[in-house]
Amino acid sequence: MCRLFLIGYMGAGKTTIGRILAKRRGLDFIDLDLFIESRYQKTIGQIFEEYGEARFREIESSVLKEVADFENVVISTGGGTPCFHNNMEFMNKQGITIYLKASPVILAGRLAEAKEKRPLIKNKTMDELSNFISENLDVREPVYNKAHIIFETKDYANRKEVEDDAVYLTGIIDNYLGVI
Repeated sequence: MCRLFLIGYMGAGKTTIGRILAKRRGLDFIDLDLFIESRYQKTIGQIFEEYGEARFREIESSVLKEVADFENVVISTGGGTPCFHNNMEFMNKQGITIYLKASPVILAGRLAEAKEKRPLIKNKTMDELSNFISENLDVREPVYNKAHIIFETKDYANRKEVEDDAVYLTGIIDNYLGVI
């Protein structure tokens, strides 16, 4: 039985790397945000607007506990998932947590392209976005750093570089599991 939880700030590459990891390891892949959207027939942004962040975090925690029962799966969590309702401790007990770490500069560059899809940053200027990321990372990193594996991502130029990093991460996971 294998259960991998990918955590990290929004834009860190959890979904992209998670899909590659799942395929390479022959595991199912679940993007927690997409699972929630499918369940509620609303986007994360709509859920935030309709219910507020506090209610969204309750929904997120409940759905996390549901998908954590699945076996042989890679679960890509939302950026805030580990930081609420003792979710980090829960994930650490249920499987292997992997923090995909990226610098604020890399994150800002990636997120500037997709601001409209992300309710917490959609109306921010580039300067506001950079400050927001840095401030949030200061709060979230102590939680993220509780992960079993911390993996520093790069400023990828192309898909091949992402895939190469996912292969490298697979080796790290294998070493962690004692598989050589």
